[in-house]
Amino acid sequence: MNFLKTVDAKHFHTEIPYKPMGKYVHFLTIRVTESYPLFQTDGELNKSRVRAGIEDKTTISRLTMFKRKQSTPERLVGRELLRNYGLMTAQECEYNVKFAMDNPDCIIYGFAIGDSGSEKSKVVVDTAFSITDFAESHETFTLNAPFENGTMTSKGENSSKPGEVTSRINQQDHIKPQIFFPSIVTLKDPTEASFLYVFNNILRTRHYGAQTTRTGRVRNELIGVIFADGEIISNLRWTQAIYDYIKKNPTLNSPEPLNEDDVIEAATSTIVSLMQDEFLVHEDLIGENFKPLLNEVKTITTNEEQLKKMLKKADDEAKDYAQKHIKGKDKVSAK
Repeated sequence: MNFLKTVDAKHFHTEIPYKPMGKYVHFLTIRVTESYPLFQTDGELNKSRVRAGIEDKTTISRLTMFKRKQSTPERLVGRELLRNYGLMTAQECEYNVKFAMDNPDCIIYGFAIGDSGSEKSKVVVDTAFSITDFAESHETFTLNAPFENGTMTSKGENSSKPGEVTSRINQQDHIKPQIFFPSIVTLKDPTEASFLYVFNNILRTRHYGAQTTRTGRVRNELIGVIFADGEIISNLRWTQAIYDYIKKNPTLNSPEPLNEDDVIEAATSTIVSLMQDEFLVHEDLIGENFKPLLNEVKTITTNEEQLKKMLKKADDEAKDYAQKHIKGKDKVSAK
């Protein structure tokens, strides 16, 4: 069953191959913060000292979004959908506890369970970097823990010191809204169903980083996909090119946040320019050329029957792969 009419079928395998076959699809994503997320390790925001641009040789600190901070929320969204439509249960497959080894999440995103088996991820995500400097991209908040009366003063009968002002105050750095992280998500050796599965996960994921129930709102703005016979540029190089472009125009007016339209224009222009220097065979669907595919994907993923068919196809492919290639899954029967 073919779902897409806007993409040449030559870019997809008819089944998931066991060995690398040199087909890559790269999702060009701008991750935009829409609240105050936390991308942190050991209580501090992740950041790195890097060169500001390709041409601008100034060294700056940039916020970083590590690869697992990106891939984990996206695969969890996919797992939620699989459970919702009866293609996976929490009992048979629990993330980082017990993997079923034969569903789209396990086969596409990979798993490792000691001696029981493992599968390398076919989704490659690298660290993403903020376009703007760390100093302009975060705020320090003072956090508190009020009593039940809503104030910071104890009035309860059980309090040892009624009227005492609580000392339960802490400070935490948060990333500001409207901070942009250019990120390329790569899927190796896609089938049409696995392409749609990963595409849908990126579009649907809304929360990244710590404390995702209260903050961490992030929107993924896709500007294109690139089909190629190898890996393309890094997130850092793309980010540096965008920084140079924005600085030249100029729309980099610190401390004002970047305008999203300017960022999308810069991201589109720079990726087209950078791809001209790549030594790969590639087909680019970027900007206006990407819209027909995006609209077609949205038509599939917003129609329940079409979505279920796509998920079922991805699940059938995963179970077929597991039966052939995953140790201990030789007796898996397709649902």
